[in-house]
Amino acid sequence: MPERTKNASGEMGLGVKNDEQTWWASPSNVASHFGTSGVAVATATGITHPLDVLKVRLQMQLVGQRGPLTGMGQTFVQVVKKEGPRALYLGLTPALTRSVVYGGLRLGLYEPSKNLCELAFESTNIFMKIASGVVSGAFATLLTNPMEVVKVRLQMNRNVHIGAIGELQKIAAKEGVTALWKGVGPAMARAGALTASQMATYDEFKRVLLKWTPLEEGFYLHLASSTIAGLMSTLITAPMDMVKTRLMLQRESKRDGTYKNGFHCAYKVLITEGPRGLYKGGFAIFARLGPQTTITFVLCEKLRELAGLKAI
Repeated sequence: MPERTKNASGEMGLGVKNDEQTWWASPSNVASHFGTSGVAVATATGITHPLDVLKVRLQMQLVGQRGPLTGMGQTFVQVVKKEGPRALYLGLTPALTRSVVYGGLRLGLYEPSKNLCELAFESTNIFMKIASGVVSGAFATLLTNPMEVVKVRLQMNRNVHIGAIGELQKIAAKEGVTALWKGVGPAMARAGALTASQMATYDEFKRVLLKWTPLEEGFYLHLASSTIAGLMSTLITAPMDMVKTRLMLQRESKRDGTYKNGFHCAYKVLITEGPRGLYKGGFAIFARLGPQTTITFVLCEKLRELAGLKAI
């Protein structure tokens, strides 16, 4: 892990231990780089999956209508009472499968993207970090959107017993293969914003905390930086997450008409449900994304340390 060291002028700086290697040093390092990201995201996803199910249910409340919304606690009680505890793990298989691939790419591509920005613009300022996050998040989502569509469909349909593969085949047969990329635009925008807000905030706050506080590279630094990153990413991505969910489930909500695209969906929500509609399930998003972000970064940093890679 990076250590505080003194330069020639006696100022404190950051050094890297000799036994830590960059991600591109060898094929095994590349595998470890992407593998640690995928495992960290999948672990965090498995732990917080029930909150993701509740988030989707909350986002589909009163579609096209205004009115009092059911809270997360009441929704939890209703789901467990009517469908049983297992309902909280609907869509877990595609969620975990997607997490390994999506998480590995989303976090794994951030550092290479940042390195390219440094080579091209000779800078790694906050704007370069944001751009790196947007590119890596959007690209990862483009490749894994079908798994997200299947996951969301399974989370909303308590009567599905055909499993993830069966649901995938059903969607392709009835709606066409292109249906597996429903909502890919908002999903890419959301993933780009999510990765940019998470990675750039985490990266930048680590730098600030290392410089201005007694914290050193380790658990408490990772915990503080990842908590701030989780809050920031929730505030930025909640409306995009809601739009993405509506588009992926619009076949399940025929009475509300068809959304033409993400902007049309957001416009209809604003007109028919009000500004609060864009933040339906917002608390559930933070309750999930906050811990998920913290678990992801803390675990990923630890796995990178064990693999002999330098910290993010």
